[in-house]
Amino acid sequence: MNISEFLPTGIQISYLVAASLFIVGLKRLGSPATARRGNQLAALGMLVAVVATLLDRQVLNYWVIAAGIGVGTVIGAIAALKVAMTDMPQMVGIFNGLGGAASALVAIAEFWRLLSTGAPLTLTSLITIILGVLIGGVTLTGSLIAFAKLQGLLTGKPIQFPLQQPFNFLILAAFLGSSVYFAIAPDTLPVFFGLIAISLILGVLFTIPIGGGDMPVVISLLNSYSGLAAAAAGFVVNNNMLIVAGALVGASGIILTNIMCKGMNRSLANVLFAAFGSDNAAAAGSSGSQGGSVKSIDAEEGAMMLGYARSVVIVPGYGMAVAQAQHAVRELASQLDRLGVEVKYAIHPVAGRMPGHMNVLLAEANVPYPQLYDMDDINPQFEQTDVALIIGANDVVNPAARHDKGSPIYGMPILEVDKAKHAIVIKRGMGTGFSGVQNELFFKDKSMMLFGSAKDVIDMLVSEVKQL
Repeated sequence: MNISEFLPTGIQISYLVAASLFIVGLKRLGSPATARRGNQLAALGMLVAVVATLLDRQVLNYWVIAAGIGVGTVIGAIAALKVAMTDMPQMVGIFNGLGGAASALVAIAEFWRLLSTGAPLTLTSLITIILGVLIGGVTLTGSLIAFAKLQGLLTGKPIQFPLQQPFNFLILAAFLGSSVYFAIAPDTLPVFFGLIAISLILGVLFTIPIGGGDMPVVISLLNSYSGLAAAAAGFVVNNNMLIVAGALVGASGIILTNIMCKGMNRSLANVLFAAFGSDNAAAAGSSGSQGGSVKSIDAEEGAMMLGYARSVVIVPGYGMAVAQAQHAVRELASQLDRLGVEVKYAIHPVAGRMPGHMNVLLAEANVPYPQLYDMDDINPQFEQTDVALIIGANDVVNPAARHDKGSPIYGMPILEVDKAKHAIVIKRGMGTGFSGVQNELFFKDKSMMLFGSAKDVIDMLVSEVKQL
């Protein structure tokens, strides 16, 4: 058997190896201790898949591909170096959008190739092309809107207009009707261009009614859409590897979306259609919020409470990420350990802007993995904790979620820091979380507020603890 005869079989074997590496890599991404190795295995799988595809006889122009790889490598390297961890959801959103755009372009290019060469346009090929255009277009514009909301280019409040849902339904019905007509008369180019335009419009209409606080959930859902779009593109070009990879991305995106919804005790339908975070939603939940005065302390008092405690649980939140205070937090924990204080970290599933956001930041600061506890493991320990140190977290520690049925976050699983003997809350001010309701933890007798930027406050605490 010569090389040309073995090549098709070798390509399919390579695809099988790549798919296996993807699956093992995803499995290892489930734990912070093995996530780095999992990412490396998945990257190796992608390299194998790309090389196998380049060896496929369907590839026509290696110079164009090399140019694309070069440009993409430069852009990716610059983004990886420049984008802050707090902006990672926006970056993921852009990547999702580009993935959807690529899948839609593949579907469009395949249709154009079949039409220009006079090849038969079967019903199966037309359905896959339509799905590629629909899912890819929705993913592209939906991701761009999500990026704009998270980046502050658009208002984070839900954007709504009269009869919005009926209008969306009419647009979707127009797409379905046009798809049927296109399947019957595939050489009607205006209809095909109309399908592309409607898919882009649907992405915008799908995303604008959702509040900025829910954009991370939307991004994870769009991540799933980008996988489905890639799978559709795989069917369009008859590439098994693209189908498998797209299915894995689609499944992992849905799992991630489910994790985030469970962490907020909300259904996906509620996230997509309830306009959570609007003025009305905030007002509805504000009636049950607790008011009153708060107790404020300075860094010296906070350091004494921490330094003379037996156990401290640190609760990181988005405020820590914004201030990039993870390294200062690690230094504070080291100083407390020097004094014999037991330090643990409590991680809420939706702390930050994506699941695992806090884990990644703390791992970057070399926090030992055994000190990281998820919500279910740490909650029973708060009653024996001397001090809970909350750094920029808000809704995920609000006790109203347990008892205030009028609160938008009622029923959401929280870190039960109010059961600790004392709680120190580091925040810039008394602002609310994305739910728009005040945190009643701030007003409890055992709670003390330490106002200021997380990085500056933690640095002052470190300085004071060193003197104990």
